[in-house]
Amino acid sequence: MWNNSSAKPDVPAIPLIPILTGLMLLAWPFLIGYGLASHNLQWILPVMALVLLLRLYQARQHSGPLRYVFLSVTLAGVVLCVASALLHAHQWVLFYPVVVNLVMLVVFGGSLWTSMPMVERLARIREPHLSPAGVRYTRKVTQVWCGFFIGNGAIALFTVLYADMRLWTLWNGVIAYILMGTLMASEWLVRQRVMKRENDE
Repeated sequence: MWNNSSAKPDVPAIPLIPILTGLMLLAWPFLIGYGLASHNLQWILPVMALVLLLRLYQARQHSGPLRYVFLSVTLAGVVLCVASALLHAHQWVLFYPVVVNLVMLVVFGGSLWTSMPMVERLARIREPHLSPAGVRYTRKVTQVWCGFFIGNGAIALFTVLYADMRLWTLWNGVIAYILMGTLMASEWLVRQRVMKRENDE
């Protein structure tokens, strides 16, 4: 029997919903800014809420240290979209970056009072046998991220109360991401130095 050479190999399915919702969350400030400027937010909000509900359903099937973070952040987005649409008070969706920073602060800060801070839990996914120096380092990094969430959340709240959409969009859609990326890159560089020093000892 001849092999069917024309048969197509199995291609892994692309996780369309996580990609779509992830891009939507990243573009949240620009979507909201566009909706308010074009007076189309009443049509954008239901679509955003529906996509977030799909993400919320899918996130329940996953496990890991950040599972509840994703669930909380996604649920907050749904609630704000629904509240803004039903109450015809579109400024509610402007609080989403504030809520995200608050949730992250609660999760990361709360983990400092447990036996394993959040960054240590994430680190142990790749390095189960973390050294004592690594444990101390991950606790410090968790504290640094708590400080970031406090500062970023406070400025995000200021942009909402100041009621300047250009400032709100600039900070929450551009500057906050740049600062977050800078912090992540800096932490990676410091981590390499810590690991090198530990290996030399």
